[in-house]
Amino acid sequence: MEYKNRVADTQIKEQLSCMGAVLIEGTKWCGKTTSAEQHAGSILYMNDPEQEAFNLQMADSQPSFLLEGDTPRLVDEWQMAPKLWDVARFIVDRRKQVGQFIFTGSAVPADTSNIYHSGAGRFAWVKMRPMSLWESGDSNGAISIKALFDGSAPDVCHSIPTDLQRIAYLVCRGGWPGALKLSEKLARKIPYNYIDAVCNTDISKVDGIKRDASFTRRLLRSYARNQGTQVSISAIYQDLVENEGTSLSEDTIASYINALKKIFLIEDVASWNPNIRSKTAIRSSDTRYFVDPSIATASLGLGPNDLMGDLKTFGFLFETMCIRDLKVFAEALNGNVYHYRDKTGLETDAVIHLDNGQYGLIEIKIGGETLINEGAKNLLSLASKIDTTKMKKPSFLMVLTAIGDYALKRPDGVMVVPVSCLKD
Repeated sequence: MEYKNRVADTQIKEQLSCMGAVLIEGTKWCGKTTSAEQHAGSILYMNDPEQEAFNLQMADSQPSFLLEGDTPRLVDEWQMAPKLWDVARFIVDRRKQVGQFIFTGSAVPADTSNIYHSGAGRFAWVKMRPMSLWESGDSNGAISIKALFDGSAPDVCHSIPTDLQRIAYLVCRGGWPGALKLSEKLARKIPYNYIDAVCNTDISKVDGIKRDASFTRRLLRSYARNQGTQVSISAIYQDLVENEGTSLSEDTIASYINALKKIFLIEDVASWNPNIRSKTAIRSSDTRYFVDPSIATASLGLGPNDLMGDLKTFGFLFETMCIRDLKVFAEALNGNVYHYRDKTGLETDAVIHLDNGQYGLIEIKIGGETLINEGAKNLLSLASKIDTTKMKKPSFLMVLTAIGDYALKRPDGVMVVPVSCLKD
């Protein structure tokens, strides 16, 4: 397959220009290795079946040998031999040059007590996810998040013509690079195959603890039913008891969730805590999300037609897709994505907060005038509560929609933007 540029490529290039090594992390099959190969001078594939035993032996006895080669030296799936981290750090210290190594990993090593700390000042981190709609060619990129922060975004522009049926398919297909040149029927098999790999091997391999594949599937279904909500582990436990008949404890469920986070399948969104003029209590629970909406649809056995027949579920899973894209774009701008909810019930689905203090407030709606007006009302209400004597005013307010022929700025200043015209 011809290589398709990713948003993270710019981050990788920039980090190699200022740091000794770069770690690219993210879920399996999202394109980490393919992107890393574009920047590498030489490559070590740790999981090459013909070399794996030799690689592991050398990593234990003479790890520096594996790191020899033209720079940047790519070490793919480095977590198979965590000792390589300290060796690379030592080499970076000795050479005193940037751009020496690229590490890629689809799991967090079992013992990270000292590894990541010892990389401070030598390693930079880049997170990769399944492709955003901009990266997969399903957005024309007419509205850029960067331009919204700069104040240079157009007040009106066209989006890619689409309909709810197409958006439902994109939710079910997901952002897996391997799906792009497949038929719709075959593309939808990829998330199912991904879940099989997670349940049968990956969730146990990540830390060497044997976990039950059948229960993992039930847990994924529960997490899928709770996308976009701030449910507790206790609530997930109750959901499993009521819908899946589980007998496992809350602590066991929490350990499974932690393992799924270590393989980057789960990526919850933390709460945002702005300076508010009132004394309203802000809810601090994380919002539950998968790294890609197709994991939820495959876990529940749903296809595009199922989503079209259940717009409430469709709305939650469309939100998961939008959060995926917003995270891709935010991190390219040195920002993070949060959510906001207070005890009065006022909430906003996403807040992009940059490291320079700028932020934008975003509501996610499938579409329709009623829902768009509701989203705009929430955004304006939250913006009015923020104490702008203690923090900046929001750079933009945006309702992100599934459908729409064009993006526009309303008279009240709220942008209405179809997801098919968004980019970083």
